[in-house]
Amino acid sequence: MKKLTHVDDRGGARMVDVSAKPVTAREAVAEAAIRMTREAFAAVTSLKAKKGDVLAAARIAGIMAAKQTSGLIPLCHPIPITKAEIAFEPDRKRNTIRILASARTAARTGVEMEALTAATVAALTIYDMIKAVDRAAEIETVRLVSKSGGKSGVYKVKRAR
Repeated sequence: MKKLTHVDDRGGARMVDVSAKPVTAREAVAEAAIRMTREAFAAVTSLKAKKGDVLAAARIAGIMAAKQTSGLIPLCHPIPITKAEIAFEPDRKRNTIRILASARTAARTGVEMEALTAATVAALTIYDMIKAVDRAAEIETVRLVSKSGGKSGVYKVKRAR
């Protein structure tokens, strides 16, 4: 069985020592989805939300979150982000916005947490901007989609949602 890397031999939390690892190019993509009422979906996609362009605000929030991940997640290494990008896929049939967040770096550790944080904060921003119309909106499906680089190699999610 694999061991948890952020736990020492006595069960205490620890920051992983990556100093001996080589610097490599790394990339990760994460997704989140937010489901909402038809009214809220129309406000977001027609750019008629009272608070303004919801997706533009969510894009900026996600990018900023990727850059701040090490300050939000305990034991997460601060790494230089060389790319952070947020894309949206509206699904009119389900009144859902799928958020795809990607992050890149050249570092000794990966950017999975940065991509996951970016996707999550983008979804939270959408919720914040539509809550006056739909307090019951649901954030769902936050997960890692793919990663590359580093010792553990390539990972791609096996099942679609």
